[in-house]
Amino acid sequence: MTALPARAGVSFRHEHARGILARRPDIGWFEVHAENYMGAGGPPHRLLTALRAHWPVSLHGVGLSIGGEGPLDRGHLARLAGLVERYAPASFSEHLAWSSHEGTAFNDLLPLPYTEEALARICAHVDQVQEALGMRMLLENPTSYAHLPGSDIPETEFLAAIARTTGCGLLLDVNNVHISATNLGFDAGAYLDAFPLAEVGEIHLAGHCVEIAADGTRLLLDSHDRPVAEAVWQLFAGVIARTGPVPTLVEWDADIPDWPELAAEAATVDRLLAEAAAASAPGARGPAVPALTDD
Repeated sequence: MTALPARAGVSFRHEHARGILARRPDIGWFEVHAENYMGAGGPPHRLLTALRAHWPVSLHGVGLSIGGEGPLDRGHLARLAGLVERYAPASFSEHLAWSSHEGTAFNDLLPLPYTEEALARICAHVDQVQEALGMRMLLENPTSYAHLPGSDIPETEFLAAIARTTGCGLLLDVNNVHISATNLGFDAGAYLDAFPLAEVGEIHLAGHCVEIAADGTRLLLDSHDRPVAEAVWQLFAGVIARTGPVPTLVEWDADIPDWPELAAEAATVDRLLAEAAAASAPGARGPAVPALTDD
């Protein structure tokens, strides 16, 4: 398997497919949602085969329900294993969330309490996934919209314990950190200080929208439908100042823009990664970690 380069990646969308395959832009890698390619064949597989011939690919799952109370769907896992065998992706990631229960699938990534019981269950699920796929998976930190009763382990400690127990890596979604910090009223910088950055194999960036309730409360929603916010860029720059360059995805899942806008965001990621690499080179001055700014 080819490792993801420590460059910008972008979401592969059918709106851009023809131009991407014809012009082969200077993009480090592409991410695809695994569930979109679980059919036996047809146009989606022809596109993905052509893409995989020229770029490393990351598979990102949304349907395993890693945090669910019930067992993993063996059929879903088998289809996922077939994709891994067929395309040899450089990375596979899923969410610290649940999305199905007793045969019913929900169109959401739902939160779970961080307890010892949940920790043991998720570690068993991650072990099962990694054994079935024959590769190390990455687990993504979630977005939060409200405090969940029953949690007694901080999220960063919970994620660190999963990585330590199973050997999985972590996917750090910086946009999710900013959203959760704003919605729940904690400090995003302190969260990232506590995050097990040594386990991060991939970073995600995305846009979010802001809703204002009747009482003036400000709520951020993980919409993936607009450019990355300045506050998220600032957090990202602070993270890679400490980690050095990490493969970083620009996610855009709704209101898909024309290719030049998405390519421009990827170019910004590549510039920041190059600056982080230069700053961490032997003899270089370490960069100042940017402060969080409100968007």
